[in-house]
Amino acid sequence: MPHPAKRYTGYRSYSYLEEGRDYKSFNLAPEIERVPAYAGPKLSTAQQERVQRLLTESIVLSTHDHPTRFPEEIDETIDYNRTGRHRTGYEGLARSGMTAVIDNFMDGTACVTSQAGWKWTDIIADLGLRFSDLAHQDYVIKAETVADIHHAKDTGRLALIAGLEASTPIENELDRIDILYGFGIRQLGIAYSEANTLGSGLKEKGDGGLTVFGRRAVERMNKLGIVVDVSHSGDVTSMDTIEHSTKPIMITHAGARGVWNTNRMKPDSVIKACAERGGVIGLEAAPHTTLSAAHPLHTIESVMDHFVYCVDLVGIEHVAFGPDTLFGDHVGLHNLFAGALSLGEAHAGVEYEHVPYVDGLENPAECFWNIVSWLVSHDYSDDEIRAVVGGNAMRVIEEVWI
Repeated sequence: MPHPAKRYTGYRSYSYLEEGRDYKSFNLAPEIERVPAYAGPKLSTAQQERVQRLLTESIVLSTHDHPTRFPEEIDETIDYNRTGRHRTGYEGLARSGMTAVIDNFMDGTACVTSQAGWKWTDIIADLGLRFSDLAHQDYVIKAETVADIHHAKDTGRLALIAGLEASTPIENELDRIDILYGFGIRQLGIAYSEANTLGSGLKEKGDGGLTVFGRRAVERMNKLGIVVDVSHSGDVTSMDTIEHSTKPIMITHAGARGVWNTNRMKPDSVIKACAERGGVIGLEAAPHTTLSAAHPLHTIESVMDHFVYCVDLVGIEHVAFGPDTLFGDHVGLHNLFAGALSLGEAHAGVEYEHVPYVDGLENPAECFWNIVSWLVSHDYSDDEIRAVVGGNAMRVIEEVWI
């Protein structure tokens, strides 16, 4: 079911420079049809038209993705990342049906100068080079205000919201949050898998909760107008953050531990506390995360088991989608960065069957087509679909952003 390419005119990342001379060339994975198209569900003509209408009329917002292209040979990614020049997947985004996406950049894989990632200078290089590329085209808008998102919708463009999965690069410098805001960051995670100066990540056996500095950092994010995220934070740190924040937060990309019992998933207590303060949980689809007993082979059906569970737990007004996809071999990327991304601790020893990709939610170009198709085929109303594909996340953004 092809989506109109809107205002996209064929621009490719960094095409204002000379590839091979001004920056290193890589053979990149295709943005479209890298893997076979998802086969189901079978929709009637009327249902297909409804999917098209909902994606055309609604504000569709991914709470978490990495919409950049990776090398076709995924083992080249470290060399690719060292250049600092991730290529935005403009063609794929133009066919995605999305109005806006929270893009979390390279994050812990930003190894421009370091093997470990998360270094301040590397993050700034990543942000600056990507923003330089965005400034040379007019389809993707760097979104810093609510008005920017509505402008993208009204003009057939896509709004890219810059975020980071952890605040690790600020170290003990509170004003670096302001600097990141000045660069355009509008969403910040507390901690990734490892603990930092703000709090504990999900891999830590001892979760000390939000630190004194962490509380000050949350206060600063609230004052600036930055959405706070706890997707990779430990349970105690997540609860402390929710309770300390004066604004609703997001769990931008996770699932329910009640469906799949790993550290990467959130317990009912955290999901409910987030919702009670007005926040939302975005459902994750990175390979081998949101599995379920009913669908242990990771596909869109596994993810939607988490969706149904969370809707029953906290109500449909507190659920969204943050698929956490990219253009390339995501499973291979995880294997390459397994140590840096703490995947072993995240899965907590739970056995699962490996898949080469998540069927139905493989890349940013296809996710919302298949999500909306699933929702239509399961008889959700137009209002319910509009809420979960963008309306709920927009409600939080409108309250948090200044």
